[in-house]
Amino acid sequence: MDPVEKDIQARKEEILTEVRAIFKANMKFTDWNVPEANDRLGAELIIGVMQEALDTLKKDVEEGKYDIY
Repeated sequence: MDPVEKDIQARKEEILTEVRAIFKANMKFTDWNVPEANDRLGAELIIGVMQEALDTLKKDVEEGKYDIY
């Protein structure tokens, strides 16, 4: 296994936890801003924004923007 693969695998749970934390923080912000919010709708919209960000990052990687970081 490549050293980069080993590193990412070792930190996989940490990365997943950080992504969940971003999601949960945004759910809290929505609840604070809109107390009567439909939480499922909020969750779906937040996931949509997060997916958009991931899609942009993936495109950037494919275009070589992170080849030398």
